[in-house]
Amino acid sequence: MNQIQNIPYAELQLGQKAEITRQIDERDLQLFAAVSGDRNPVHLDADYAASTQFKGRIAHGMFSGALISAVAAMHLPGPGTIYLGQNLRFMRPVKLGDTLRVELEVIEKLPKNRVRLATRIFNQDDKLVVDGEAEVMAPEHKLSLDLPALPPIQIG
Repeated sequence: MNQIQNIPYAELQLGQKAEITRQIDERDLQLFAAVSGDRNPVHLDADYAASTQFKGRIAHGMFSGALISAVAAMHLPGPGTIYLGQNLRFMRPVKLGDTLRVELEVIEKLPKNRVRLATRIFNQDDKLVVDGEAEVMAPEHKLSLDLPALPPIQIG
């Protein structure tokens, strides 16, 4: 099993960053549609999406939000983090095949272990596609945990 560690509130520093990179593929769109129930044809129907202003299929906006949540939960601050709020601005569409860099940065430490994070997502051309801020409650104590295994997933 893989191990994961957090960064407790006391160790967080202004300007501290964490990021992941993720390429968006067909499976991501299908799984997110299945889990969320959002089957908007702009995400799933190539013919319909070609007739829109985007000229092709785009990823769900909240899929980007979920990637931000993953960075907070897994990296900054990491396990034990509680999500309190998020604002997002969708600056550009995310398309199939895009490679996203999801970046979080500590911008303010607040009372009661609360932390404000800048949340930004850039595409493979280094263009900002999502901009926002999150407020999380950082863990108080250092944790080192084994990641649980994921169950097999089938589409259909």
